[in-house]
Amino acid sequence: MVDSTTRWRTGRAAGTGLILIACYATAGAFQVLVWNPQAAVPGASLDEIRTAMASANESLAVPLVLAWAVIGVLLAGLVLMAAQRDPGLRVSTVVRINLLLLVLAAPSHWFASFPAGMGIADTFATTGGDHTPWGKLLYLVSAVAMIVLVFITLLDRRRPPSRRPARP
Repeated sequence: MVDSTTRWRTGRAAGTGLILIACYATAGAFQVLVWNPQAAVPGASLDEIRTAMASANESLAVPLVLAWAVIGVLLAGLVLMAAQRDPGLRVSTVVRINLLLLVLAAPSHWFASFPAGMGIADTFATTGGDHTPWGKLLYLVSAVAMIVLVFITLLDRRRPPSRRPARP
């Protein structure tokens, strides 16, 4: 039987994960759609950048970037729903899933941002990479999430079976 404190902690971990992933998704979308284009083409407004890109048959791939952000938040929302519905779901499982979502956010963000970066590069004869530090910061968050995920997984495996929380 799972007590109310454990259920509260599981729900809190899932809610915290949802907030962190929503912040990551929001920052990632702004990075691709606003901050990076403005940094790549200093002095030009976002409308001027989009107009020039449209004239060159390029785009920032807004639907792809928004789909990336929404899917990440929806997945974190599913973790929260599972935490609320499954009384046997462990806090460590919720934390691991949310960390994994943060880890996977980096390669999927790169995939979602690639067309926008190439569109900027082709239109304005710049490089297709990040022109602001925010993309690297997002990737750093994902790297830290991976290190923490590996650490807590190894730590849990090193515990003797008698000290591990019981699985339902």
